[in-house]
Amino acid sequence: MLYQKITMDTSLSCDLVVRAQKGELDAIGELYDLHHQAIFLYFRSRLDDPHLAEDLTGDVFKRMLTSLSQYQPRGLPFRSWLFRIAHNLLVDYLKREGGTVHIGVEGKSLPDEHAEDPFLTVEKKQAVEQAYQALSELAPSQREILVLRFLSGLSLREVALTLNLTEDSVKAHQRRGLAVLRLVLAKD
Repeated sequence: MLYQKITMDTSLSCDLVVRAQKGELDAIGELYDLHHQAIFLYFRSRLDDPHLAEDLTGDVFKRMLTSLSQYQPRGLPFRSWLFRIAHNLLVDYLKREGGTVHIGVEGKSLPDEHAEDPFLTVEKKQAVEQAYQALSELAPSQREILVLRFLSGLSLREVALTLNLTEDSVKAHQRRGLAVLRLVLAKD
């Protein structure tokens, strides 16, 4: 998985949010550090332009700062709240740009665990290109859910809360999306 899952206990997360809401800069920095990579990967997996992905990621954290005092954890985990902000920013951006999602792999970073073996590096790059090409053939809702689930590492519940869907709806979209991906990848 591209995004390392955050395995921190809920009380710590709530404590960080409460401290950040009180204006503690260290807590705000920790929230940024914990979630920056996942938010960036979410945008990067949806857009060709890494600079635009970084700009939108920055916008998420600007909105976080301006809205943090209003955040209440009532049923919506902080990470889901951040991804809802990211999702809304992406939707707004796509509306302004004509609704087209460009998925590309140019410049996408690959894990470098096999950097010394050029064959494995090329093979892995081809697999990533195939996966991104297959993602581009999905319905937007399926693509959104698969990106949130498998690239950003959100749970079913977090995706449902982020997109304001039921968990059953997320499961159905995920199941259909994975079936389409299997078919597309089997053709290649």
